[in-house]
Amino acid sequence: MIHPTSRNCGCLSKMNTGSGINNFTSSVLPAALGNLTRLRSLSFGSNNLQGTLPRELGNLTLLDQLYIDSSGLSGPIPQELSNLASLQTIWMSDNGFTGELPEFLSTFTELKDLRVEGTNLKGPIPNSFSALTKLENLRIGDLNVGESDSSLDFLENLTSLSILDLSFNKLTGQIPASFKDFSSLKYLYLGSNNIDGVLPSDIGSKLLALDVSFNPLTGNIPLDGAINTVGTSINDVNLKNQKASTMLQCLDQNINCKNKAPSNSFAVNSGGPEQADTNGSVYDDDSEKLGAASLYTSSSNKWAVSSSGVFISNINGPIYIAQNRLPNRKTLDSELYKTARIAPASLRYYGLSLENGVYRVELHFAEVVMDYDSASWEGLGRRVFDVYIQLCAVVGDTLCTCAVSAYEDSSKGEGKRVGRIVGIVFGCVGGLVVACGVAYFWWTKKESGDLKIYTQAPKD
Repeated sequence: MIHPTSRNCGCLSKMNTGSGINNFTSSVLPAALGNLTRLRSLSFGSNNLQGTLPRELGNLTLLDQLYIDSSGLSGPIPQELSNLASLQTIWMSDNGFTGELPEFLSTFTELKDLRVEGTNLKGPIPNSFSALTKLENLRIGDLNVGESDSSLDFLENLTSLSILDLSFNKLTGQIPASFKDFSSLKYLYLGSNNIDGVLPSDIGSKLLALDVSFNPLTGNIPLDGAINTVGTSINDVNLKNQKASTMLQCLDQNINCKNKAPSNSFAVNSGGPEQADTNGSVYDDDSEKLGAASLYTSSSNKWAVSSSGVFISNINGPIYIAQNRLPNRKTLDSELYKTARIAPASLRYYGLSLENGVYRVELHFAEVVMDYDSASWEGLGRRVFDVYIQLCAVVGDTLCTCAVSAYEDSSKGEGKRVGRIVGIVFGCVGGLVVACGVAYFWWTKKESGDLKIYTQAPKD
């Protein structure tokens, strides 16, 4: 536990509760932490704490580093924290914080690293954030809808940025032309918003990765390399996966896609080689190396996968496929669980040229990294992520069954069905990664009905 008599340690300049996950279980942060007024760095992230942030933390005016990510805390962020104007680093992702994204953060003009992802905070992103001109790493994501929409206008003067991730915020408006002056910007993630207009042609001259997927954008690809434009109307003739990208434009409900050779099933061994299961089903090879913003099409052209996010702070480097390091648990078809794709932001699978009909989707999940049976802190870790199918959340905090209508465009006549993309979307909360074992789609012959989603853990 965290002892409430911490008032006797007022001489401390640095406090770290430990580097392991869930070191403190069901503990509450004591208000006495506010007595440690000489602290320069405070870290209690990666724990299983309870309760809210003590308002007394506002007394720690010398703090320049605050790491409270994945701590288990919830509730509103105290206004008293506005006193921490010396902060240069704030990590507060993956918590149950509520209320609006605090505008007082804009007064922390020394900030270089701000991460607010996977919380219950509401937007918008205040325009006053334009005062944070020293920011080098800005990651704000998963904001709930506020009283007004967020835009990118506040970014105009943030020319020191190296990493910018504003995915999943319902941002509106257009991409500022001033991005061309961001000479230090290497990673730009704006996916899953409502940004429209034309993608600036000079936006990516120095970028290492660009993700503008699932925005109503047009224009041309500004660079070769790590880029993801799925779900846009951007012309990507420079991409190796031109065919897949063209087919994936079927995500736009206004585009009719005619399938010359439609398929009715596919199976994927996520992150691993081609493998048959005990029932004779063959799972396609999915071992292609993906990166910070990638799109890959299978050799059969039946499916595609996109990955988004950068492991910039991962001590093990940018590893996008996890290897099973746990003991063999004699799981049925255990060969299918030796590898898994992981992604720091989102992982999506798409069915290409699927015949119209009612489909059953089966997902198999298996933990291949964290040992739940361990007596150490590793045994307390849990993955937190969402699964969307056809834009419908089917797995989140609670497991549910979702129905998605299947349909045809009867106006085209017999034999000219209009296909749509079936997509599985894996999104993550905070800094956690997403790991998926295998995915299997097959066609159910029914005259009418809904698409039922089934999830199933591997059988022992």
